[in-house]
Amino acid sequence: MWQILRKKAEMPTVDRALPGRARPVFGVPTEHFVNGNRIQAPFPDGLEKMMVGMGCFWGAERKFWEAPGVYATAVGYAAGFTPNPTYEEVCSGFTGHNEVVMVWFDPKKTSCDAMLRVFWENHDPTQGMRQGNDVGTQYRSGIYAYSPEQKAKAEASRAVFQRELAKKGYGAITTEIIDAPAFYYAEDYHQQYLAKNPGGYCGLGGTGVSCPIGLGVQAAE
Repeated sequence: MWQILRKKAEMPTVDRALPGRARPVFGVPTEHFVNGNRIQAPFPDGLEKMMVGMGCFWGAERKFWEAPGVYATAVGYAAGFTPNPTYEEVCSGFTGHNEVVMVWFDPKKTSCDAMLRVFWENHDPTQGMRQGNDVGTQYRSGIYAYSPEQKAKAEASRAVFQRELAKKGYGAITTEIIDAPAFYYAEDYHQQYLAKNPGGYCGLGGTGVSCPIGLGVQAAE
């Protein structure tokens, strides 16, 4: 019934969210399909992590595993109400979750700023509960920070990128920037989907606007 009643572009209230379950109902591989690195603990010492939502997680994940200095990536669900959701439940609009990418990166080889540039430049963060033709709460733009420093960098980069977007006629950024909530791994077939299915769907598209964060540009003049 929730498939019929869903309001895909409107966040559910907690009392209307699907109940979920105490444990996942599916398994997830321990290794990355592309590079063989771990996507579940334990991880090598010294890695940092960032979690983002930028539309369909298939294409978003590929952007990050291709980025220099990234150790591994995984896709999942976050920032909703339903514990251990399935893909079908998330797509119903009644979990409140976003499709997200978890990124583990080596700060000796790259930086938080570099990860934020990948984020901002590869989707349109002004579209609210959608990304192109993909409409729904799970396609919203979001950065889910694992430290106060990471959150501050995300907020500073948003301010910088907003100025650049405004120069090109874009409206206000709708990206949510909050402390990282629980991350629920998505099903096995979603992990590194476009490597397993090279001709698969990728609805990801940027604005064509460059984000100068980390290149000596200040967030506020």
